Amino acid sequence: MPLQKASFMPRGSLFLLAVAVLALSACDLPFGIGSPTTRALESGAAASLQQLSFEITGVYTQTVVAPPPPIVSGARVSAPAVGSRWSLDLQLSNTPPGGRRMSVSNGDVKLDAIVLPSVAYFSGQAFLLQFLGGDPRSRDLARAAGSGWWKGPPGLVPQLVDLTNSAVFRNTFLGSAVASRTDHLTIDGSDAVELSGPRADVYIASAAPNRLLRLVIHKNVTIDGIGESDLHYSNYNKDFDLAPPKDVIDFSNLSTLPPIYSVLSVDTSKCGSPCMVSALLKNLGGPAGARAASTITFTLTDPATKTAAGTCTATVSPDVGFNATTTVSCTIPLSGPPPNAAVVTAVPNNPGRG
Repeated sequence: MPLQKASFMPRGSLFLLAVAVLALSACDLPFGIGSPTTRALESGAAASLQQLSFEITGVYTQTVVAPPPPIVSGARVSAPAVGSRWSLDLQLSNTPPGGRRMSVSNGDVKLDAIVLPSVAYFSGQAFLLQFLGGDPRSRDLARAAGSGWWKGPPGLVPQLVDLTNSAVFRNTFLGSAVASRTDHLTIDGSDAVELSGPRADVYIASAAPNRLLRLVIHKNVTIDGIGESDLHYSNYNKDFDLAPPKDVIDFSNLSTLPPIYSVLSVDTSKCGSPCMVSALLKNLGGPAGARAASTITFTLTDPATKTAAGTCTATVSPDVGFNATTTVSCTIPLSGPPPNAAVVTAVPNNPGRG
């Protein structure tokens, strides 16, 4: 049998070939070979919003004023201003179905909401004050709520379907809405592809399963009532443990509030030397739940000088139930008899919940 002639590649050629392979692996392959197709990216992004749970965090601009919670009839005097910048943290979960928790804040104003299938719970005193009037009863309600949770209908929390629903998101931001594509960007530590259109820039992980990472809504665009936004998507399939809070206030049942005492009348018949005063109070809230006892401060004013001649403070104890009355008294220290035609006022302090 004739011998077959073997061929060998010089060592130098092998080295050059290895270098070429490594260099080729570090560069984009021609015709987009090795990169996810735009269709795969869009399908992966849409599938992200079908996971058991995910979280959206970021900032947005307020473009539509939402209606106030229906707590005190006709009490609304102000609302979040159009054009204000808000921070957002939204957790969505299908356990329970449709469950979500939303936290929004703007400076000192913050609102937390937990939404379950048939009820929603809210917390945020400063936000509540923005929607209540300046009358004493409304202010008392807000103070009583404190940082506690109150109950309301789920419809008060926006659905944000364009940002959270798979099919709607795809129709709004992907498909024919995409005008350009940019590969090899780094978003939240992951290699990503940007799909841009006139409404927004969508950033999707280049690695399977091509999850949605970020959404930047352009200026002068309004989606779901919010404008210019920079939102990050993360924590897919995380257990957020969305459970009802404890000690919830129900504004349709004021007995669930802590004590809210109002002054019905002031008795100065025993104001001599010493000056004993008393006040008849009515509780517009419930009998428990405050972080401290309510107090009533009495002030005796000299009508001639328009200045306070003395004060004293009485603690309400024990508390009484909803719509019940009680009386408190204390002695105003004076160096002598009270001035002629002196005026005594009584102002309640209801600490409310912590």
